[in-house]
Amino acid sequence: MFYGAVVWDPWLIVAQIVCLQCAYYLTLGFFLSILVWTRVSRMSLVYFLDFSSITASTVTGWCVIASFLLSSLACAGYLVFMIERAKKCLDFSVTLFVIHLCFCMLYGGWPSSVTWWIVNGTVIAIMALLGEYLCIKRELREIPITRLRSNV
Repeated sequence: MFYGAVVWDPWLIVAQIVCLQCAYYLTLGFFLSILVWTRVSRMSLVYFLDFSSITASTVTGWCVIASFLLSSLACAGYLVFMIERAKKCLDFSVTLFVIHLCFCMLYGGWPSSVTWWIVNGTVIAIMALLGEYLCIKRELREIPITRLRSNV
């Protein structure tokens, strides 16, 4: 979709980062609304950005963890269509989570929960590895060649 003939295009890279970040938060919001909204009386940005919501001690915390993991699976699929190159998947995955870390720090301070770091490290690994695998599968597909000349 976004991959062009130009090797270095900063506007393309910025557009890919913005699109991937938006798709990530939309997908995370979708999964949070399905898994967490049934358990809480009111949804807020706490479940997106506050490190204390990612906990293994409550059922709601496990639902938040599951939402992050499921959104990483979906974002691996987004990498195939937005980034299209296997060698760029790790870069874009880490960039997405560095930006997410900045948003989390602005919202609730430095994440001091070990669970937050484990979950986000796992999410980065899943997204990067699965995205690379899917991009490689797409890159290695055979190119169909049709016969252009007639059989005269």
